[in-house]
Amino acid sequence: MTAHLLAIAAGLLLDRIIGDPPAWPHPVRWIGNLISKLTVKWNRGSEAFRNGFLMTGIVAASAFACAFFLVYIGHSIHWLIGAAIEALLIAAGLAQKSLRDAAEEVYRPLITKDLATAREKLGWIVGRDTGKLNESEITRGVVETVSENTSDGVTAPLFWAFFLGAPGLWLYKAVNTCDSMVGYKNDEFHRFGYASARLDDLMNWIPSRITGFLILITTKNERSLTMRERLGEWKRDAQKHPSPNSGWLEAATAVQLGIELGGINTYKGVESDRARMGTPVFQLGAHHIQMAISHMHTATFWFFILFALGGLLLELA
Repeated sequence: MTAHLLAIAAGLLLDRIIGDPPAWPHPVRWIGNLISKLTVKWNRGSEAFRNGFLMTGIVAASAFACAFFLVYIGHSIHWLIGAAIEALLIAAGLAQKSLRDAAEEVYRPLITKDLATAREKLGWIVGRDTGKLNESEITRGVVETVSENTSDGVTAPLFWAFFLGAPGLWLYKAVNTCDSMVGYKNDEFHRFGYASARLDDLMNWIPSRITGFLILITTKNERSLTMRERLGEWKRDAQKHPSPNSGWLEAATAVQLGIELGGINTYKGVESDRARMGTPVFQLGAHHIQMAISHMHTATFWFFILFALGGLLLELA
C-alpha cells in the first residue's frame, strides 16, 4: 500500500509540474487509433449496438492489460522500479497541467481584450461556436470546461488509480476516450456509442460527486453562504445538467464563485439552451478562469489526501 500511494503521489506531482510534453508518445493516442480502427470496422448495420459493447470491452481490457504487464514487470525486478513505472503511467493519465495550460491560453488574450484570439483558443477546447462570444461568454466556456474536467481528467482517474493502481487508471482512461470519440447521440453513433457513454457515466458517478463536494467545503465561497445554503443550491442545480455527472462539478463552482453557468450555446449554428446553475451575484470575468483553476488544484489535493488517509488506515487495520 505504501509503495502504491507513493506512486500515486509521484504521478500527481509529475503531472502538475511536467504534464504531457507534446513530443512524447502518449497512450491515449494509441487507444484512439484502436478505437478508430474498430469503429470503422464495426459501426455498421444491425449489429452496431452489440459491437459497441464489444469495442468498449476490447479497448478497456487492452489498456488495463498493458498497464498491468508493465507494472508487474517492474515490480518483479524491484519494488522501486515498479513504483516508478506506475508513477509514470499515472502521470500520463492525468490532465491537471494540460487543463490549466489550455485555460490560460484563453485567459492571457482575454485580459488584454484580444477577444479574437481568446475566441480562437476557446474553440480548441469546446465544441460550441465561439466566433461571436463576448468576454463573459468566453469566460463561461473556460470555467465550465475546467470545472467539468476536474473530475473527468483528474480526480476520476485518481479514484480508479487508488483502487486498481495504474491499470485501473488506464481502464478508466480507455472508457473515457471511447466515450469522447463515439459516445454521441447522433445518427452515426447513438447505437454504437451507447455502451461507452453509459460505462463512462458509471465510472465517473462517485468521483464527480466527491469532487463537487470537496469544492464546496475546501474553497472560498465568494457570497459567504453557510454550508447548509451551499449544499442546498448545489443539490438543486446539479441535477438540472443533462449529464448525470458534470452538473455536480459545475454547480459547485457556480455556488462558490457566485456566478451563473449554463445558458445559450450554439453548435454549428444551432442554438442549445442549457439549464442555468448558480445565482449570478457577480458578472463573469477573466479572473474567474484563475479562480476555477485554483478550485481544480485545491479539490485535487484534498481528493488525494482523503483517499491516501483511507488507504493508510485500511493498511493499519
